Amino acid sequence: MTTPDPTAGGFDGREHQLPVRIYYEDTDFSGIVYHANYLRYFERGRSDFFRLIGISHTELAQADTAFAIIRMELDFKRSARIDDALVVRTTYDSVKGPRLFVSQKITRGDELICQAAGTAVCITLDGRPRRPTAQMLAQMAPWLEPAAGTEI
Repeated sequence: MTTPDPTAGGFDGREHQLPVRIYYEDTDFSGIVYHANYLRYFERGRSDFFRLIGISHTELAQADTAFAIIRMELDFKRSARIDDALVVRTTYDSVKGPRLFVSQKITRGDELICQAAGTAVCITLDGRPRRPTAQMLAQMAPWLEPAAGTEI
């Protein structure tokens, strides 16, 4: 038997979709997903988005580049529970200077569980803001929201 690689999800248009299964360890004493875990699911979605478009966090670190989340607004709509099959949906909307604007949501089927609006900042490894590299911007360009008046 060959061991498959873990899934990094896939794309539907501009939207990256990452399946997530809820395990006992994800829940609190009531059997509902602990609220802070949604941040972890959203992080996985952002990271796997980059992985699938060819941006490696390891290579970024070697180029003195990383990311820090400077804003994350979450809106909880429904509860997720053990054994639920969820999908983390991620779109990068725009890049302005060192800032990357991202929209995310977690769904169970057609039900919205949680949504987030976030801002990441591209930084050097010592924490100073920096613009994303030209290569990174080129890799992200097909996935960003088109400017007004342009077509995808």
